[in-house]
This record gives sequence, structure tokens and C-alpha cells, in this order.
Amino acid sequence: MKKTAILFGALCCLAACGTKTDKPALLDASAFSTEVDNKPVALYTLESGNGLYMQVTNLGGRVVSLFAPDKTGKYEDVVLGFNNIDSYLHNPGERYLGPVVGRYANRIARGQFMLDGVTYQLPLNNNGQTLHGGLTGLDMVAWNVDEVTDNEIKMSYVSPDGTDGFPGNLTVRMTYTLTPQNEFKIHYEATTDKPTVVNLSHHGLFNLKGEGNGTILDHVVTLNASHITPVDSVLIPTGEIAPVEGTPFDFRTPHAIGERIDADNQQLKNARGYDHNWVVDRKTANEVEWVATVEEPASGRVMEVWSDQPGVQFYTGNFFDGKVTGKYGRTQNFREALALETQKFPDSPNHPNFPSTQLNPGETYTQTCIYKFYTK
Repeated sequence: MKKTAILFGALCCLAACGTKTDKPALLDASAFSTEVDNKPVALYTLESGNGLYMQVTNLGGRVVSLFAPDKTGKYEDVVLGFNNIDSYLHNPGERYLGPVVGRYANRIARGQFMLDGVTYQLPLNNNGQTLHGGLTGLDMVAWNVDEVTDNEIKMSYVSPDGTDGFPGNLTVRMTYTLTPQNEFKIHYEATTDKPTVVNLSHHGLFNLKGEGNGTILDHVVTLNASHITPVDSVLIPTGEIAPVEGTPFDFRTPHAIGERIDADNQQLKNARGYDHNWVVDRKTANEVEWVATVEEPASGRVMEVWSDQPGVQFYTGNFFDGKVTGKYGRTQNFREALALETQKFPDSPNHPNFPSTQLNPGETYTQTCIYKFYTK
């Protein structure tokens, strides 16, 4: 990876600002012990060995907590979630806190797509559209836990032919790794026995101040993207690939999220803020490249995003309304979390000019996404 000078400076600052504190107060694993569809569900703890701690449940491959130190060594849990499994199972309006989403991440217009001359109809679960795979998806099922070590968990799941209307038995394998460089690395593989469409992503919702610790509008974002895919009033891409030059969507240089989020711009009005796919300015066809950087000035926490995908959905928590309480007794409020979901484009099956999401028998879908944490 590049940005050597930045990373060197960050490491120097971490050393100068103080050493890491003791292990953070982790969530109680017993609150996640249950069965879903006759499969065991549990909470697993991973450590990077260099200050990063993560807790994962195999219900939807959810990242429940992610503890990162600030510039003084103080830990905060920087992802949104719940402290027990029942809250995930019985909060349908908040189901997308930290899971893998698919079979098709993001939206499909009218829940329809055509493949090899056949029209497939999916469940309509979001304003007359299909969102994140439909009613079941990959987020509301118990994944098989194939292997666990101190810093890695491997999971798999077979989505049966016809689930949520998608063709083919889809076998998905997913690996979460915490590296000594404090990277949270996600790797996906998928195969099918019938032609189908696949678009997987991680739906982590981050606040680098810590969950429930206030707005993300002061987080500073840089995005390696000179175009977006504009959306209509129900957040379906129009098919256009539009330049960000001269618009509030230009994050090619660092900007605070709140600097332009309420500008007089129809795209911002459509989404109540940022909830769009940025087209990554890639230099290679399928190598892992830098996508985005998020900085929280007060804590000094920095999160970089790296991916081999052509798009990234940047979402600013526009639909949180304070009615749900998170892990630490604090409400999940408007614009207090952000997502950076690396993926193919939304509604790609209905736009021939978008990257293809078709997967055929004999092929293997792969994707790698990395969230890297440090301080400065």
C-alpha cells in the first residue's frame, strides 16, 4: 500500500502521544448465545495484537463492536450495534448494523432484473425497491463458523436457489482478519450452480468518536472518486455517471461532512444527505487500492478504506431518528454514524453501462475490503 509517509507519521504520533491502555471492556458473550434456524449463534472476539479488538457474531457475520484507541490510548467502540442477540433479531428497522449484506448489496429498482431472457422478481422491502438482498438476505441467517483463531474468523453460508427470488444455490465464504497493522480485512468468495447476480458488502456504521458520542458532521472525509451515480427520489440510480467537480460531492480533497451536506442540491435532498455511490478512480482492474480516508479531529482517530471494487456507497446516517438505543444506553441519532460500503454499483443489472454483477457456474466471485485504523 502507498501513503508510507502518512503512516510513518501516524506511528510516530502514536508513540509520542502515549501507549495503548489495557484491554477494553468487551461485551458479554453470553448475551449472544442462542440458536437461529437450528444453528448455534455466538459472539467471537478477535485481536490484532497491536491494539485493535473486534467482536463478531455469526448471525449475518455482524461486527458488533470494534474498539480502537485514540491519540492518548483511550479506547472507544467505533461501530454501532447492540449488546445482545435479541435486539438484532427483533429490531427489523435496524437490521443493517454491521452485517454482510447481499446477495445484492444496495438497491435494485422495482425488485426486478433480467438474466438470460428471464425476469426475476425480488421482495420489495424499501420504498417499492429491493434493498440489500430482500427479506432474508445474508444478514438475518446463521453462518457456519468454519475456523477461529486469535485474529481471524472464517464463515460460510449456502443461500438456497430461489431465496428472496434469486436464482442458483449460492455458496459464500467470508474471512475477517485483524492484522498487526490494525487493519480489519474482509475477503469474500462466492460460487453458484446457476447464472445469478452477486454484489456483497460490509454494512458497518462508524463513528470515530465512539458509538453514541455525537455527530459525524465534523469527521473529515477524502474520497478517491471524481464521479458519482446520481439517484432519483427513491435512491435508484438514473444510469448517469456524473462528475463531482463543482458540487458538494467532491471529496477529492478533505472536507468535513457537515460543510456542504445541507447545500441547495437536488441529489442531497433526494437522500436527506449523502447516500450515493461514488465511482472510484481506480488505477488497476482488480488490485486493492486506496478508496477513502476518514479523520476525527478531536480523538485523532483515522480510518482508511481500501478495496478492489469499482464503487463505494457513502452514507451519513440520514435515517436514524433517535428511537433506538445502542450498546451503551445511548440513542442512535440523525447523522451520528457513517458507512463506506465497497461494492459494485447499485441496480447494476438494470444498467448495461454499469459494471456487471453476473456470476456464472464455474466462476468465482471475489472481493477484498480493508478498514485500517491509526491515530495522528
